[in-house]
Amino acid sequence: MDSREPNVFARGAILSIDYGRARMGLAIADSNARMARPLGTLERVNRNEDMRRLRELVREHGVRQILVGLPLRLDGTRGEMAEEAERFAQRVRKQIGVPVEMMDERLTTWEAERLLEETQGRFMHEEKSAGAKNKKKAPSKVTVDSVAAAVILKEYLERQEQPAEKT
Repeated sequence: MDSREPNVFARGAILSIDYGRARMGLAIADSNARMARPLGTLERVNRNEDMRRLRELVREHGVRQILVGLPLRLDGTRGEMAEEAERFAQRVRKQIGVPVEMMDERLTTWEAERLLEETQGRFMHEEKSAGAKNKKKAPSKVTVDSVAAAVILKEYLERQEQPAEKT
């Protein structure tokens, strides 16, 4: 058993944030489902309003841990956005009071776009098959940002489930 993380889900839901200057993609995994699912996109307003809305989400979903995507360059170095995401994570940690962990998010947007393409293609096919009468049943709008947050969270959960390597 890995002593550093006995049970990820014992503390409740985990919120994942794909940080961006204009918007943040959100995903969540609760203690029952143990699966990452897109939660939506939070359009940025200002620091105070963004924190207020995040605090509200944390309370509403019983979040006990937050992941923030760390946008490293492909070579692993930190750029301006990585530094900005790190500062954001520090603000979240301080103002919301929930443990925050940074998670490498390289290629998550690419993977999210690929997943959305597959899913939307399937939905478009289903809509055509159903005919024009069922337009109200179209799938809810899932954004690349929220799917990217779900990819970050999925990778984190998979990493937590792996047995600790003996050194």
